Amino acid sequence: TIRPVRRSYYDPSSAPGKGVVWEWENDSGSWTPYDMDVGITIQRAYEKQHPWVDLSAIGFCYVIDFATMGQINRQTQRKRRIRRRLDMVYPLVSGTLPKSQSWPASPGAAAAPPVPACACPQCLLVMSVKATVSAAGPGTATLQPRKAPPAPPTAPKAPAPAPGTKAPDGTATVRGSLKPLAAQGGRRQAASTPALSLAGSTASPSGAGNGKASRPGLGTLNRSHLQRLAIAQSRVLIASGVPTVPVKNLTGSSPVNPALAGITGILMSAAGLPVCLTRPPKLVLHPPPVSKSEIQSIPGISHTCRKTTKKQAKKGKTPEEVLKKYLQKVRHPLDEDCTICMERLSAPSGYKGPQPAVKPDLVGKLVKCGHVFHLHCLVAMYNNGNKDGSLQCPTCKTIYGVKTGTQPPGKMEYHIIPHALPGHSECKTIRIIYNIPPGVQGPEHPNPGKSFTARGFPRHCYLPDSEKGRKVLKLLLVAWDRRLIFAIGTSSTTGESDTVIWNEIHHKTEFGSNLTGHGYPDINYLDNVLAELAAQGITEESLAQEKD
Repeated sequence: TIRPVRRSYYDPSSAPGKGVVWEWENDSGSWTPYDMDVGITIQRAYEKQHPWVDLSAIGFCYVIDFATMGQINRQTQRKRRIRRRLDMVYPLVSGTLPKSQSWPASPGAAAAPPVPACACPQCLLVMSVKATVSAAGPGTATLQPRKAPPAPPTAPKAPAPAPGTKAPDGTATVRGSLKPLAAQGGRRQAASTPALSLAGSTASPSGAGNGKASRPGLGTLNRSHLQRLAIAQSRVLIASGVPTVPVKNLTGSSPVNPALAGITGILMSAAGLPVCLTRPPKLVLHPPPVSKSEIQSIPGISHTCRKTTKKQAKKGKTPEEVLKKYLQKVRHPLDEDCTICMERLSAPSGYKGPQPAVKPDLVGKLVKCGHVFHLHCLVAMYNNGNKDGSLQCPTCKTIYGVKTGTQPPGKMEYHIIPHALPGHSECKTIRIIYNIPPGVQGPEHPNPGKSFTARGFPRHCYLPDSEKGRKVLKLLLVAWDRRLIFAIGTSSTTGESDTVIWNEIHHKTEFGSNLTGHGYPDINYLDNVLAELAAQGITEESLAQEKD
C-alpha cells in the first residue's frame, strides 16, 4: 500500500514552534494529542488569556474551558480532561527550498528538466511549467527592481479598483498585465517586492539579458515574493469584477504547493487568462450547535432511539429443515459445476469439512433464482454462516427468509435538527447518532471470546428531511433491528482487526462539505443507499413485515 505523505511548516510563534502539545483524555485513561491545527487554535486562545474557546469554527463541536482544563461536547455535554504539555520544539527552517524541488537557477539549468519520478498531478505540473519556460527561451521572464519599472507588456490593462475597495481576506489573483500592479501597489509593496516583466522574442526591456548577476532569474521567486505579487494584483482584478479561475492551495501547509500555484498563475496570466488563487475549502463534519429545544422528533416514526441486544433471529430446528423451505430436489442434474465446491453436479460434493447429515450426491434447486447446488454444500454453507433461518444464494445473492447480521449491541438515535444540508436547502436535516461500546465477541463473531474495539463512536450521520430521506431512515431502522448496519472485522482505513466496521450500507458522516466523499451535495446518494439496503434484503416490503 502506497500512501502520500507531506511535511508541514508552521510559524515559530505557534504551538509547534514553541513545543506546546495539547492533549485530551480518552476512554482508556491515556492521552491523545489534538490535530496540529486544533492545537494551534487552542494555544492561540490560551496565550490571549481567553477563558474558553469554541472549536465549532474549525469544524469540531467542542468547547475548551481553560478554567477547568476540560473539553465539553456541545451536543452531549460530555466532558473530558485536557492538558497542555511541553515537548521538543520544531526545528527552525530558513533559506530557499531544497535544490531538487526549487526552480532552476538559470535558463540553462531548465533546458533539460529531469524526468518526474511519478505521474502525480504535482510532478506533472512542475515538469510542464519548467518545460514552458525552457521552450520560451532565455530572457522571456526576468525580474526588475521597483525603481526601474519595465516597459508595459502588450496585454490589455486591467481596470483600476474602485476607491475604498478591499479584496476578500485570503484571496489572491494574478492578471496578464502587470502595469496596474506597478501603479496601484508600488507604494504599499516597497522595493523588496519584484515586478515581473514579459518580453517577446524580438524585443526585451532595457538591459534585459545583459548577463549581470544583479538581475535575478525566475528561480529567485520564493514563497513570500509570489504571495506579495499575487495579493497586490488581486486588489486590481477583484475590484474590476473580472471572472476568475480557482487554483487551490495558495496558503497550504507546505511551501512547495503555494509556490507552484503562484508560478502557474503567473504563466497563465502571461497568456491573458485571469487566475484566482484561493484557500481550499474546509472540512465541515458537524452542524452548528443545536439546543435541546430545537431538536424535533420525526413525524411518522415512533420514539427517537433504538437499542439492539445479542438476541438472534428465530432459528430453524435443523439446517436441513431450513433449506427444505427454499429448495426443490433435482433428480437428473445437468452436466455443470456446483459453484460452491466446483465439482460436477452429477458427481458427489467435494466439500471436505465437517460432514452434514445429507448424502453428498443429492442436488437441489433454489426456488426463486433457479440456481442448482449440492445439498451437502448448501448445508455446510449454512452451518458456517449466521444460522439465523435465512439463506443467500452464493451465485446471485438472492435472499431467502429474513437476513440478519452480527452487529454488536448498541444504540441508534434519530431526530430533526434545524439546519439544511448542501444541495437540500428546502428542508431540514435528519441526524442519526450511532453509539456502540467496545466489548467481547460472541459465538457469531470472527473470534469468539476475544475483545473488540469500537473506534469513532458516537458516529453522526445525516439525511435530508425529505420524503425520500424519511423512507431511507425507516429502512435503516429495519437494518438496525436486523443487526446489519455494523459488523466486527478489519478496518479498511486503519488496518485494525477485531474492531467495529461499517457493513456495506454507506452513510453520510460529513455535514457541511463533501471533501471526503462522505458528504453533500450528492444527488445519487439516496438512490444508492436504497439499492444497498435492497441488497441486504431490506425494501418497502420489509416495513410491512416488521409491522406484522
